[in-house]
Amino acid sequence: MTTIRAQDCTLMISGNVVDTDTHDGLRDANIFLEGTQNGTISDDEGYFEIKNLCEGDYHLVISHVGCEPHYLFVELYQDTILHLHLDHAHHVLEGAVVSGQSSKSTTQTVQVLNEQKILDDINENLALQLEDITGVSILRSGSSIAKPIVHGLYGNRLTILNNGIAQSGQQWGNDHSPEIDPLVANKIKVIKGVSGLEYPGSNLGAVILVEPKRIGNEPHLHGRVSYFFETNGFGHGLNAQIQQQLPRFSWKLNGTYKRSGDRSTPDYLLRNTGGQEANMALQLEKNWSDASSLNVYFSSFNTDLGVLRGSHIGNLTDLEAALQQEIPFFTSDTFTYRINPPKQKVGHQLAKLNLKHFLNDSQWLDFTAAAQFNNRKEFDVRRSGRSDIPALSIQQFTYFLEGKYQQEWDSGWSLKTGMQFNLIDNTNNPETGILPLIPDYYSYEVGTYAIARLKQRRLTYEFGARYDNIIQNVATFTDDVPREVVQYNEVYHNFGLSSGFNLKLNEHLSLDYNLGYASRNPGINELYSSGLHQGVSGIEEGDVNLVPEYALKSTLSLAGNVRERFSFESLLYYQDIRDYIFLRPTGDVRLTIRGAFPVFRYEQSHARIWGWDAMMFYQLNEPLSIKATYSFIQGDDLTNNEALIYIPSNQLSGVLKYNISKWKGLENLAFEITNKYVFRQDRITDEQDFVAPPDGYYLLGLETSTDIQFSKTRLRILFKVDNALNTRYRDYLNRQRYFADDWGVNATLGLTLRF
Repeated sequence: MTTIRAQDCTLMISGNVVDTDTHDGLRDANIFLEGTQNGTISDDEGYFEIKNLCEGDYHLVISHVGCEPHYLFVELYQDTILHLHLDHAHHVLEGAVVSGQSSKSTTQTVQVLNEQKILDDINENLALQLEDITGVSILRSGSSIAKPIVHGLYGNRLTILNNGIAQSGQQWGNDHSPEIDPLVANKIKVIKGVSGLEYPGSNLGAVILVEPKRIGNEPHLHGRVSYFFETNGFGHGLNAQIQQQLPRFSWKLNGTYKRSGDRSTPDYLLRNTGGQEANMALQLEKNWSDASSLNVYFSSFNTDLGVLRGSHIGNLTDLEAALQQEIPFFTSDTFTYRINPPKQKVGHQLAKLNLKHFLNDSQWLDFTAAAQFNNRKEFDVRRSGRSDIPALSIQQFTYFLEGKYQQEWDSGWSLKTGMQFNLIDNTNNPETGILPLIPDYYSYEVGTYAIARLKQRRLTYEFGARYDNIIQNVATFTDDVPREVVQYNEVYHNFGLSSGFNLKLNEHLSLDYNLGYASRNPGINELYSSGLHQGVSGIEEGDVNLVPEYALKSTLSLAGNVRERFSFESLLYYQDIRDYIFLRPTGDVRLTIRGAFPVFRYEQSHARIWGWDAMMFYQLNEPLSIKATYSFIQGDDLTNNEALIYIPSNQLSGVLKYNISKWKGLENLAFEITNKYVFRQDRITDEQDFVAPPDGYYLLGLETSTDIQFSKTRLRILFKVDNALNTRYRDYLNRQRYFADDWGVNATLGLTLRF
């Protein structure tokens, strides 16, 4: 006789779901057990119970309107209580950087894009995704090329960290987008304070962190697949990510493919403005013991980008006409995916190894080694069938080493200190047959820093210092004929200091203040540029007599949060930059054998940049909310007593959102109306630029999204329309505005399936 013993299914999972920011319980949070039909909804206090469960492994999905879904693996063998934290999508303001299970207070103003927001904007590159953050603007060169601006600073003054490594590439041009796939990240942070001392690079305060998260404790294979299609340019793309924790190590693989064709304005096609992108990233993690861990990361970014054909003009008469006429030259009525010269072809590879070892519970060592390879080729429209030969071909190798020590004391003090070494080898390939825009050079940089922090009950205070010794060996050509090779050997000493505090005035209100000083040596492009920069359709000239910049920046931020109903932040900033280096339009145009182009020259002046960022969120009632942001910025050239060129326009935006927690099998059903007004940059005179700043403009956006939970998978559907009114406009910070209008209406369908 066989005896069958029935399993006793009397176990229970219970707990509470709270808002990460306010710590208030979240009502109507959905808690679902994948692979079953079992689930529940939290009560008014955020409490939930799921009863009558058997022993075994469970995958929980916790979601709430306005929050990024949270996924949790539970090995259930007894009654289990969970304390779950969800981060609302509108809470992009963080006074604390979250790491693992603990929150480290900081005096910096930090704004965050979470994973759901990144995937919802899957069709956009890194810079365009950052545009949603208050105080961040975009410098564009056409339809697909964009780089971020934070508080008026960009390029060499902005540090972008790709998984903890300062991105190194050909970022010296306005047409050089950061070669980073945002879809590898689970979180993108913008630090808008003054304390970038921990990070290498020539930043003057603002740091952008692109961060993949740890793989986590999950023995089963899981992942996601995302797809998008957009109507403007008939763009489409696919992203896939899979990960698993094995007994010996954990792994994650991410891949992206995107393709788009000619973009269109409300009135005509922008010829040769398509793009193609193929990226991948591999992440490996190994825990040797409770005290030691090893992480290995590799990423590859590869893109082909078209440059507006109508921006490359053959003679002076046509160039003058192109700068004035409504419709650019070479406009075609036939859509195509072809990318012809002028175009760019860029590849960037990053390999990183990180070893972390805890000496004890309060002090640890961190060692990082990384290598980057950047290959940039730019193709012009050349005569005699030579357009397939690049007019610019540069290879850059970057090697980075860092040793870091951190310690915390029971008294509330903590210390972080480290030493870094960075080597850049930049080489022009002779295949072009043209004198290079940027010369060959070696750069050797040794830096050291120390940051101390004191955390008390209501007050966090921090101060730090950094020193960098930079040696540059440059080989370039003289401007005079016959041309000769000239060697430059420059040594720079950069210093940085910062101090700040965060004060919790009460339960709902906090005050941040930061003051920082930094010096920056002139960039290679600012010193030695000589020739046509085809991506921006202009001739650029450097100045070997430029001296380092010296900047003083202060920020004051007041942030408040009253339960879930109301939150706000107000940030004032002021920057004084001595010997500020900028690219000035000379007003001259020059005819070359490659065509006719406007001329720009690097100059220096005493600059002042100040402004105000404001954000307000208000929950009108349970389903309806409103969010408003305003960015004011002003730049002054004190030397020449005029407005500073290439400073973003003031912006005002508002988002009205309607959410339904659950309706007929749909979760987190949301409807959103976005309004954005960009003011005219009316402080720039006609004499300062080749074309007067364009008028201000208004853009209307519409969006709807929802989640559908199946037994073992979860599907997110998103549909949005940008520039829904098909507004005709030109943006001041888009170099394409010299020749053509910006995009017209664009509808995007996005699908994400998690498994």
